[in-house]
Amino acid sequence: MDDIKIGEILLPGEESDTERRARKVKSGFWPVFRKAFRQLPFARDVAAGYYCAIDPTTPKTVRAILIAALAYFVMPFDMLPDLLAVVGFTDDVAVLAAAIAAVRANIRPDHYARADEALDGADVKR
Repeated sequence: MDDIKIGEILLPGEESDTERRARKVKSGFWPVFRKAFRQLPFARDVAAGYYCAIDPTTPKTVRAILIAALAYFVMPFDMLPDLLAVVGFTDDVAVLAAAIAAVRANIRPDHYARADEALDGADVKR
C-alpha cells in the first residue's frame, strides 16, 4: 500500500464512480464478507457501514466514502490479493477501519440493528 494511500482510496470521486461502485458493492458485499468474516475484527461495524452506505438518507459524501471502502473490499484484485489468507485482507481491513472511523457519527442505531440481524442470520456464523 506504499504506492496508494488509504486517503486516496476513500476519496468520494465523481457521482458516476460512486454509482458504479455501489452496484459492485451491492452485488459482491455479502459473498466477500462471508469469506472474510473471521478475519474482520470489527465485522459488526463493517456490516453496519454497508447498511449506512446503501441508505438513501445518508449524506452523499458519507455514502461515497463508505462505498469506496466497501468497493475496495469486494474487488478481487487489490494491493494484497485476498487469496493470501490472513495477510490478503490486511489492506482491506485498514481501508475499512479508516472509512468507518471517518464516518462513524453517521452510522445510526438502525444500521447496527440491520447488521445484527444479518450477523445472526444463517449465512454468517459468529
